[in-house]
Amino acid sequence: MSFLKKLFGGGGGDTASPSTPAETHNGYTIFAEPVKDGGTWRIGARIEKEINGELKSHFMMRADTLQSFDDACKASLDKARMLVDQQGDSIFS
Repeated sequence: MSFLKKLFGGGGGDTASPSTPAETHNGYTIFAEPVKDGGTWRIGARIEKEINGELKSHFMMRADTLQSFDDACKASLDKARMLVDQQGDSIFS
């Protein structure tokens, strides 16, 4: 039954991630947003850029998990920078 509670948002504790400051990289704003996954943190980041007056946003999540929130934030920023460098604006397509 706990699976259904988690699926539909009931019965869980506080799952909100602590907030982290944004970083700017090559004209993109990157927010490290690791996702709590049991006792670990899954790599995740939001990447934003204003293009032609419209704010575009992309959420990147990876399968990698780390034990500490701080380590997951650092890895999330590293992966997001690499994604921006490799794909540029095409991540918003």
